Amino acid sequence: MMWICQTPNCGYIYSPAKGDKKGKILQGTPFEKLPEDWRCPICGASKKSFLPVE
Repeated sequence: MMWICQTPNCGYIYSPAKGDKKGKILQGTPFEKLPEDWRCPICGASKKSFLPVE
């Protein structure tokens, strides 16, 4: 499952298959396992700003 940032003008999609190179998150890391202080690499929003997408 992928997760999308809901902040205005962002729309970054976190994909566990890709991880987050900027945030040093390894490929295969599920969203639920991201550190609580992880931020969107585009706008800096917290995990609470993300919603799951199919």
